[in-house]
Amino acid sequence: MPDDTLQRQLLPGQLLARGVSRALRGHDFVSVEELVPASGLRVDVMALGPKGEIWIIECKSSRADFQSDQKWQGYLEWCDRFFWAVDSDFPTELLPDDTGLIIADAYDAEIIRMGPEAKLPAARRKVMVQKFARHAALRAQVARDPGWISPF
Repeated sequence: MPDDTLQRQLLPGQLLARGVSRALRGHDFVSVEELVPASGLRVDVMALGPKGEIWIIECKSSRADFQSDQKWQGYLEWCDRFFWAVDSDFPTELLPDDTGLIIADAYDAEIIRMGPEAKLPAARRKVMVQKFARHAALRAQVARDPGWISPF
């Protein structure tokens, strides 16, 4: 499928997530989209680093999208670092200073401000790495066998 056709099918936040995921590979992180760390929460991008570090990136495509997000602080206990990913036109002064900032588009991204580190406890890290692995494996299986229906 040509890239411009794919872009027309994806929502603005999904395009940001794609650019973020591409850029994170350059930092030796792998990522998954729309992972559920706990009931009632769904992160846009979760990234796993080479030393087991876990980053959560929330993609916001507009001021209204950011202002309607009431759950983001609940994500902090599920990662080592938290970031916002926004496009270059986003009013970044709205974003809390004590969070990371990534400027992204559909093709790439740049970390502007590193989110502060708050290391996960070992037990929670183990749970999150397992969730990440299962989520990634399920996505890979569905990609290989699109007609397969998950029993979950």
